[in-house]
Amino acid sequence: MSTTERPRILVVGGGYVGLYAARRILKKMRYGEATVTVVDPRSYMTYQPFLPETAAGSISPRHVVVPLRRVLPKAEVLTGRVTTIDQDRKVASIAPLVGEAYELPFDYLVIALGAVSRTFPIPGLAEQGIGMKGIEEAIGLRNHVLEQLDKADSTTDEEIRRKALTFVFIGGGFAGAETIGEVEDMARDAAKYYTSVSREDMRFILVDAADKILPEVGPKLGQYGKEHLEARGVEVYLSTSMDSCVDGHVMLKNGLEVDSNTIVWTAGVKPNPALGRYGLPLGPRGHVDCEPTLQVKGTDYIWAAGDNAQVPDLVGRKAGNENAWCPPNAQHALRQARVLGDNVISGMRGFPQKDYSHANKGAVAGLGLHKGVAMIVMGKMKIKLKGRLAWYMHRGYHGMAMPTWNRKIRVFADWTLGMFLKREVVALGALETPREEFYEAAKPVPAAPKPEKTKAKAS
Repeated sequence: MSTTERPRILVVGGGYVGLYAARRILKKMRYGEATVTVVDPRSYMTYQPFLPETAAGSISPRHVVVPLRRVLPKAEVLTGRVTTIDQDRKVASIAPLVGEAYELPFDYLVIALGAVSRTFPIPGLAEQGIGMKGIEEAIGLRNHVLEQLDKADSTTDEEIRRKALTFVFIGGGFAGAETIGEVEDMARDAAKYYTSVSREDMRFILVDAADKILPEVGPKLGQYGKEHLEARGVEVYLSTSMDSCVDGHVMLKNGLEVDSNTIVWTAGVKPNPALGRYGLPLGPRGHVDCEPTLQVKGTDYIWAAGDNAQVPDLVGRKAGNENAWCPPNAQHALRQARVLGDNVISGMRGFPQKDYSHANKGAVAGLGLHKGVAMIVMGKMKIKLKGRLAWYMHRGYHGMAMPTWNRKIRVFADWTLGMFLKREVVALGALETPREEFYEAAKPVPAAPKPEKTKAKAS
């Protein structure tokens, strides 16, 4: 760690906002002007919009993550967690992955913790549910689904087969609809290589408490997305929720009951609960309450942005919606990070802060290979696309939004190879327990009991 007397800009979180804000600050900063320190429990940033395609095998998992130390060579990157913040002393408590916790002084603070999965106290959810917030979960889901096909193909027990081939997805927003679309596509391709498993044997179920899916693209495209999934054999249940999933027995509020080994939870996100230990002003849903300048209310040295921040939507408010807030998506996170970085530099130099203002440019969603929906906003005009063209828009937008040219090229290379080569359908479930086979080979083998000696009879 740095031992200089330079002021320290502490960035809490190395996700989308943390990475881009730190890059912006380092770019604008004069040599030796300050020390930038980024703290995150992971040493990489994950581009979450690509997790569904990673789960389907369309993109290599390594190409969806960006190593922080490589992208931020002029910053300190600490692998650990910020447990508490003492604003009076301007000191943060750091809990590293190993070793004792320690205090780290700072002069300026950026809160970029992001969000975590929003869950409810549903019986069985913690034990059975699979999230889709990290690259590890995407890899795990892919291996898990392919293992279920292996199980079904290797048994004659109909009850085991039915449970293995039933896939339940809770949440019909971007994450849920895109994930079920991609995973269904992968399972359909994989079934071609099994002798006793076909797509007709599988059951895909999408559940949402709202009365529509994909609300981000509008009601008409959301309805198209629902009808498209249903045409592929996906059961979509709206205005309902899950009551229980103990031991994989899924019970919905509408009375449907099914047994499933695969329960994927994508029912929204909430701000990281660690924010409650930082002594910051929080909004009603747990977000850090911010000014339009992204400064935390009541402070002049703390900024926040992204999924963990409650930022006024100035464009929406000018249009008459006095309670408009920026939605938690990558479009806003990227632009907020740039403004935040500029404002940190301005604040450090004593210059005025700039308000964050951005008009929504639309939304894109992929529903599997060559399938998608897109709404492009150009001024007062909205262009609605569906099918293959929308899928191209989805890939083009997110491909260019992927941080660093290194990762952009790798992602586009994966897509290009996918045009000529068949999809990989190999399950690597042993990745979760890589030492198990070695342990079995290396553990001591108990010695066989020695036979009892018998005395020979005297002749």
